[in-house]
Amino acid sequence: MKPQLACFERLGWQGWRALEAVCAAARDAGLLVVADGKRGDVPVSAHAYGQAMVGTTPTPWGDVEGLGADAFTANALLGADALEPLVAAAEQAGAGVFALVRTSNPGASDIQDLETPEGPVHERLARLVDSFADRLEGESPGLSGMGAVVGATEPRHIERLRSLMPRAILLIPGVGAQGGRPEDLGAAFAPGRAGALVAASRSIAGDDDPGEAADRLRESLWGVSG
Repeated sequence: MKPQLACFERLGWQGWRALEAVCAAARDAGLLVVADGKRGDVPVSAHAYGQAMVGTTPTPWGDVEGLGADAFTANALLGADALEPLVAAAEQAGAGVFALVRTSNPGASDIQDLETPEGPVHERLARLVDSFADRLEGESPGLSGMGAVVGATEPRHIERLRSLMPRAILLIPGVGAQGGRPEDLGAAFAPGRAGALVAASRSIAGDDDPGEAADRLRESLWGVSG
């Protein structure tokens, strides 16, 4: 489950309480929780974000638990020193991080596709993600909890980004309502079916039969990931 934190935070403390209840229900159902908040800031603030997503905060009255997510999304555009506290928090909690590399929105090309002497900005971000892969190495051979957000709306980038991040689990938004197609995502699954998580919300929730829509998407993805 990938709750979009903004939809809860706009409701104030009541929204955060609802978010905690939703996450608890997901855990009871055996689901992993990926908190989609795209956190990122200077190191001291990034440390606080890490505590909020997967850690605890010490107070004179005892430790206060954060959200307790299994993973969260992060904004890597501030650079390695800002990403470090988030990775450290995930490392301590046994959680994962999905850093933004090449997002699904049309405006992503304004910045993420800009050319540099080392290639496009999104390739530089991919190398940054890979530099943290050893820190969050998991139990699955060849995969790391240091993942990347790579949108389905520009599938021409996926093969190259997969080559730059061979151990990353790719979190892939943009399928369905944004125009991304499951049949274009085969390269994301180069390490196997565990190599990518495909996120679809509106195309499933808005279907007359959400369960059937989810099954169709699953079958389509199994067809390109096997």
